[in-house]
Amino acid sequence: MHVRRSGGTDPWPAGPVVARPWLMEQTWSEAVILHWRLPAGVAAGFMPPGTVPDVFGGSTWVGLIGFRMSGVRLGRVLPVPYVGTFVEVNVRLYSRGADGTRGVVFLSLDAPRLPVVLAARALSIPYVWSRCRSTGTDGSAPICGYDVQRCRRQAGSSFAVRPDRSVQADDELSLELTARFGAHTRFAGRTFFLPVSHRPWPLHPAELVHLDDGLLGAAGLDVEGPPESVLFSPGVDTVFGRPGWVPES
Repeated sequence: MHVRRSGGTDPWPAGPVVARPWLMEQTWSEAVILHWRLPAGVAAGFMPPGTVPDVFGGSTWVGLIGFRMSGVRLGRVLPVPYVGTFVEVNVRLYSRGADGTRGVVFLSLDAPRLPVVLAARALSIPYVWSRCRSTGTDGSAPICGYDVQRCRRQAGSSFAVRPDRSVQADDELSLELTARFGAHTRFAGRTFFLPVSHRPWPLHPAELVHLDDGLLGAAGLDVEGPPESVLFSPGVDTVFGRPGWVPES
């Protein structure tokens, strides 16, 4: 992965303006972001109708992302402090709609809050009920990581990184992998785009400390070797807009 010092400017793009009323607000923190190359033909089998794999850096990509979610509000009125505070680990691909809209496609989202999992699955969002926890430091240098074990022992994952907070990851690939402002999803026989926006967030390269993952395989992906891109962000506040229908041709 190529990174460079940024000289005080912030190349990370600001998110699009999301029309009010907002659907939801969330805070994402301590994000660990791992990526592997994936053949576009493999990713195509997971794309909802009306979308294709988004290819950049000569390939499409699969991400394994862990973070802590908090500050969830439905609209700007109703806070959900317990249900809306948890560790999430997701597996995602990258998509492009026929209208040019670029987003992500989630293959799985592991979370420990059963009400969240049940509500999301009712909307065809592939949440999985799991035991998820964040890991701290090794006593000598700051380390951030996540452990996941799905209920009924179906699959699990454990990974951690050592961020280099003195360097900003502002190369083109890092920005392409993280400047994603929405998700393509399938519901009630139609494809929708759920817009998400947030300010530019601090993004740093990181060293992989350990990785023992079964979530990519459980999603049906055969990925070998260490991730090509290893990134970390302290986090950002986000807003979710209202979903819009994606034409399928």
